Amino acid sequence: MCGRFTLRTPASVLVSTFQLVTEPLWQPRYNIAPTQSVPVVRWDEGAGGRVLTPLYWGLIPSWAKDPSIGNRMINARGESIAEKPSFRSAFKRRRCIVVADGYYEWKKTGSKKQPYLIHLPDEQPFAMAGLWETWTRPASGDDEKTAIESCTVITTTSNEKTRDIHDRMPVILHQQDWSSWLDPHNNDTEHLKQLLLPFDSDLTDMYPVSTHVNSPRNEDPSCTQPM
Repeated sequence: MCGRFTLRTPASVLVSTFQLVTEPLWQPRYNIAPTQSVPVVRWDEGAGGRVLTPLYWGLIPSWAKDPSIGNRMINARGESIAEKPSFRSAFKRRRCIVVADGYYEWKKTGSKKQPYLIHLPDEQPFAMAGLWETWTRPASGDDEKTAIESCTVITTTSNEKTRDIHDRMPVILHQQDWSSWLDPHNNDTEHLKQLLLPFDSDLTDMYPVSTHVNSPRNEDPSCTQPM
């Protein structure tokens, strides 16, 4: 699974890496957790290109009666998203990239769990495949109806290097696949499913970090320091 990640990359680098049409208001984050705002790249027809916006992490289906369902939908298994009612509509029309430059997983050793930060060479930013959705709260009394945009991170089986830590990992998209993934008019779901594979082991690295990261309340550079 993917339940915690980082994005320390400067906003100017995100613009050039993901070819964003505007520079986002984004500050470095060291311990991003579910139910928080996460950095998401989408294709924006009005802006005429890719934009990065913060979305709630935990997908809330448009048909949900209670938005708390999103707390259980931080991840979507790539093997079943085309069939699951919670994800199949978004998979066809509302795909996104959740931007990170590292993600945490915990390796169980006896009664203890050691956190690791998993990253790409040089800790460059990467694109986790995601889905997004809009949920609208009906108007009630004097309160107007409100909309929540939320997202989920798609997972797949782990690659050889990360398998000893966890049996799942986020789907990390190769750069040549970003455009087809983000294109809202691309309905070739069979091709899109072929992108939901484990990332290359030789492009994955990791190191142990302090248990300081265990609490999502801790949000500082020490979370990412190697032990």
